[in-house]
Amino acid sequence: MQPVGTIVRLQIQRSSLKTGEKPNRVYDPAPILAVDRLAVSPDGVLGSGREGGGGWFVDIHHRAHPFTKNEDGLHGVSVGFTSHYALMRDRFGKRIAPGCAGENILAQADRRLTLEDLQVGLAIIGQDGREQVRLRVLQVAHPCRPFTGWALGGRVEAEVLKSHLQFLDDGMRGFYCVGEGAGVVSVGDRLVAL
Repeated sequence: MQPVGTIVRLQIQRSSLKTGEKPNRVYDPAPILAVDRLAVSPDGVLGSGREGGGGWFVDIHHRAHPFTKNEDGLHGVSVGFTSHYALMRDRFGKRIAPGCAGENILAQADRRLTLEDLQVGLAIIGQDGREQVRLRVLQVAHPCRPFTGWALGGRVEAEVLKSHLQFLDDGMRGFYCVGEGAGVVSVGDRLVAL
């Protein structure tokens, strides 16, 4: 196991972050809710925290959400890294705050991570040293036009957009995963690559 870093933020998406009809879809991070704990399972994640009175909230990528974006069960959990956010902030400016891309788990990292680095999978180790849950890493979270436009502060021309989309690909926006088994993870737990 290779240490990746400490989990610094957990969050769910209460509803879709992209709205409108193509090609005029827009991105808005307002439905993101930071939580203290995530219940991870093969169906996706539930989040619980001080906001909302400590109850459990269903992420839109959980298969039980009434408007699920994860019908095939292949991207119920997403993981991102602080090192990637630093690179995005350098390119796009202060608008890029940790977690604004909507991943469920944000871990501290000191370098850019690729699919090759994570292809064997991830494990989350609790503060007591016990493994909480494993994640099978399925694919990179490819960038989209609405997020890229939002990061740039509005709509952009196709040629400008293309270079930004290329920058945001290859895992910069994070990775889609599926839970292997079930467990509850907390801010402060450690993420390790298998």
